[in-house]
Amino acid sequence: MNLRIPGPVTIPQEILDVMDHQMIDHRGPQFAAIQARVVKNLQTCFQTKNDVLLFTSSGTGGLESAIVNTLSPGDPVLAFVAGEFGERIAAIAATYGSNVTKIKFENGQGIDPDRVAQELKNAPQTKAVLVTHNETSTGIMHPLKEISHAVRANSDAVLIVDGVSSMLTADAQVDNWGIDVMVSASQKAWACPPGVAIVSISDRAWKAHANAKMPRFYFDWTETKKWLEKGQTPFTPAVSVYYALDLALERILEEGLPNVFARHAHIAALTREQAKQLGFRMFGDERYASNAVTALYAPDGVDTEALRKAAREEYDLIIGGGQGPMRGKIIRIGHLGWVKEQEIYDCFAAIGHILEKVAA
Repeated sequence: MNLRIPGPVTIPQEILDVMDHQMIDHRGPQFAAIQARVVKNLQTCFQTKNDVLLFTSSGTGGLESAIVNTLSPGDPVLAFVAGEFGERIAAIAATYGSNVTKIKFENGQGIDPDRVAQELKNAPQTKAVLVTHNETSTGIMHPLKEISHAVRANSDAVLIVDGVSSMLTADAQVDNWGIDVMVSASQKAWACPPGVAIVSISDRAWKAHANAKMPRFYFDWTETKKWLEKGQTPFTPAVSVYYALDLALERILEEGLPNVFARHAHIAALTREQAKQLGFRMFGDERYASNAVTALYAPDGVDTEALRKAAREEYDLIIGGGQGPMRGKIIRIGHLGWVKEQEIYDCFAAIGHILEKVAA
């Protein structure tokens, strides 16, 4: 199977193999050593000295933890939205009672840092800013460095970033850019199974946490940090995913972060090149094309859902479809994790064969 969706991603065999290890005592020294290595290596990957907490959940759970640990009901929040996942984090904040103002950008466009700065000047009481770094629903990677600088220059609000699908696919300097909460998840570019959310937390976020009044239990940062310092987790962790993350992080750091970023950029460029050769058009502004997923308009007359169905049934090629208002209008090709050039060539060879049949 050629799994070309924005996650979960194909897992290298050696990482699959390490998950075959027997369970261990998650309150014992062996697990404590694994967790300590994982956290230390994640700090390196996040380019941060901040605390990194792990939750056995999806990435959405990590985002929920960011909201409930830094805010109180009624707090004013600015959410910069340009796709389905920007909508999701805004919805989480609103569900818990935040006073959310959504600043919407057209799907396929990048979030404008100047607009971020202006909106913050207009709303000086803002307690938190919500941004999705990589919008997998549109194939757009927003200019996070410039957005972060705009936030820090104009506000002391907590900057919460959905980096679920962006981490490792492009540079994201958590400390240097002033990102307060960065969330990722194991099933994306880390190339592990789903099951662990990763959350980095700055001093500013911890100060907000001290005053936050939203209800929380499973995702309570104070409780989670207390158990982390004992080498444990408050609740039963996904032990097998920890095995996978431990090895995956070792391999990532052996490769080196600059090389990991460059590899993702190269595969993304190859994907766009192959797509254009078959007559696909980029969805959205190519200046902000994602290194994690490419969103494409099909050639005229091609039904995207029929294309996806044929790819799955005839070639065992799994490609993503559009979400929300883009459903039925675009396809999405995932290329995050340890993706080989040949997987991209095979993907578009299969798509090319399908298009030939359609044309016939």
